[in-house]
Amino acid sequence: MIKDLILKNRSYRRFYQEVTIDLKTLKELIDLARMSASANNKQPLKYILSNEPSKNNLIFSYLAWAGYLSDWPGPAEGERPSAYIIILGDTRLRQSFGCDHGIAAQSILLGATEKGFGGCMIGSIHKENLRKALDIPSHYEILLVIALGKPNEKIEIEEVGVDGNIRYWRDKEDKHHVPKRSLEEIIVGS
Repeated sequence: MIKDLILKNRSYRRFYQEVTIDLKTLKELIDLARMSASANNKQPLKYILSNEPSKNNLIFSYLAWAGYLSDWPGPAEGERPSAYIIILGDTRLRQSFGCDHGIAAQSILLGATEKGFGGCMIGSIHKENLRKALDIPSHYEILLVIALGKPNEKIEIEEVGVDGNIRYWRDKEDKHHVPKRSLEEIIVGS
């Protein structure tokens, strides 16, 4: 059922790093993105795949993790992603990418979830440093990085409290809590 898949698809930030994701699986996830909707059917997105530890370490060094957890520098060695997908926009095909990369990223993450993996869309990227490190040509705009792996954390979805605070947090047992607004609060004018 799609709801079950969506509920399992959380923003995981800690993984069993030793559980690898092979290139064939990464390509299958990209194929889901390829078949997803694209504005005007322009299909301007391109992808860089990484499942090699040295390349993963390089990518990791240019990412910022979990803005609300200001005292957490990101996953420790052994809990880092075992793969990454970098989503690029080809400016030769389109100057603006609208929501294409969001649609593609969601398709990738739902596919990963179905395969027993998890991931996190990361938009906080040191883009120019990553561009130089991976020698990404200037006609590609770096849009998102998706971290992927076998999740190594528990995530609890809960209702936003009366204070309205939507910040995610971790408890003493290191469980990650994610407040969500109620259905009634987000539907306007029914």
